[in-house]
Amino acid sequence: MPEGYDNAPVEQSRLKELFGGEIELVAEDGATETYRIKAEFQLGDVQYVALQNEAMRGEDEVELLRIRLEDGEPHLESIEDDEEWEAASEAYDDMMFAGDERP
Repeated sequence: MPEGYDNAPVEQSRLKELFGGEIELVAEDGATETYRIKAEFQLGDVQYVALQNEAMRGEDEVELLRIRLEDGEPHLESIEDDEEWEAASEAYDDMMFAGDERP
């Protein structure tokens, strides 16, 4: 797992600057689906994005993906490591709900 998960997330906007507020992803079966970019952030040396489609919106869920740059172009990849996913999820929650009271 990359270093720096104990640091606070740093907001980013690279995908929003490139694609606007929405992005289309192609599934393995070739179907495309539109996702809203809810947040982009860097945690340690790794960049992440939180995406939400219409079905997820009703449940207030997001898909967290890692952003990997290849030749300056962003590529999204799944987070396979449970600890990394948990750290990214917690960082997203901290960013989105920073002013809210926590139980």
